[in-house]
Amino acid sequence: MSHLFSPITIRGETIQNRIWVSPMCQYSCEGKEGIITDWHKVHLGTRAIGGSGLVMLEASAVEPRGRITPWDAGLWNSTQSQNLKPTIDFIQQYGSVPAIQLAHAGRKASHNKPWEGGKYINPEEGGWDIVAPSAIPFDDTCGIPVGLEVTDINEIIAKFVHSAELSVESGIKVIELHFAHGYLINSFMSKTSNTREDSYGGSFENRTIFGVEITKRIRAKIGEEIPILARISSTEYHNNGWDIESSINLAKMLKKAGIDLIDCSSGGNYSEQIMELTPGYQVPFAKVIKSEAGILTGAVGLITETKHAEEILEKKEADAIFLGRELLRNPYWNLYSQENVEAWPLQYQRSFESFDKIKYVRE
Repeated sequence: MSHLFSPITIRGETIQNRIWVSPMCQYSCEGKEGIITDWHKVHLGTRAIGGSGLVMLEASAVEPRGRITPWDAGLWNSTQSQNLKPTIDFIQQYGSVPAIQLAHAGRKASHNKPWEGGKYINPEEGGWDIVAPSAIPFDDTCGIPVGLEVTDINEIIAKFVHSAELSVESGIKVIELHFAHGYLINSFMSKTSNTREDSYGGSFENRTIFGVEITKRIRAKIGEEIPILARISSTEYHNNGWDIESSINLAKMLKKAGIDLIDCSSGGNYSEQIMELTPGYQVPFAKVIKSEAGILTGAVGLITETKHAEEILEKKEADAIFLGRELLRNPYWNLYSQENVEAWPLQYQRSFESFDKIKYVRE
């Protein structure tokens, strides 16, 4: 039996296959209130029709200043939560498991849309004050963040917990915590962005306690049945920064705190990082974290071919495959990979009547 199309059960949730939709920001909440639109419903619903086992909503900020752009999704009030329900219901109607990524952009917040230049937006121009562990900007194009006080940290922990509660109320079945890519929680973890001298800085334990405490509090609030994932940056590509050994130790701590799977990405916290972007370039991180930390992992990053994805699972290098841009190009990647017309929706099956076999060709 294909590993890609075998189910996996995590806590109280069974996911029909191992092809999962990565959280991908759409920058399309046009009301600037964090409320998703019909665009999101069609975008995510199409991936559910396409057979993805898990469909994850984009990074949803736990407070307004936690958004990357003013057009990002948010989940800090009941209006946003209620608005998610039609999309969640549609995802489930087609057999996919609805998930959401909860996030705070920290010092990388308050930017324009990528296709409009992606530049930092000053508070005077419609942006907002950005926050971080220390007053260190991500790069010279960003604003200088305000270092968070301990009381602020406690409030943000509470906001993550509140967003998790809203997620469950809306019908979400899996929650992912965004601890990667230089956003707030990740920036606390690294010595390159965290120079604090209090209980949230200095030692490895102090720098990681923010994420660990968020995990513990959410697990205590939502109970034992709902899976919680964590996306991490396995390395930040800096000689004196966060590395794979740090990630292995973090994964062990997060497992004890209530995390079920580590979504193994990398980079994003060091503006001068150099990455070799080759097919499956982050798979080795998923493999070693799975082996050394004894936790389920997800592989992500330039996985585009069915054979490659199958081999990753067969070799036990990861337990699930997160697809991002490949599913933007082809939301039916899963269905093409099965090479079985009966896997397709009945409404679409007649499109293959004149073909000898189902094949998707990437030019």
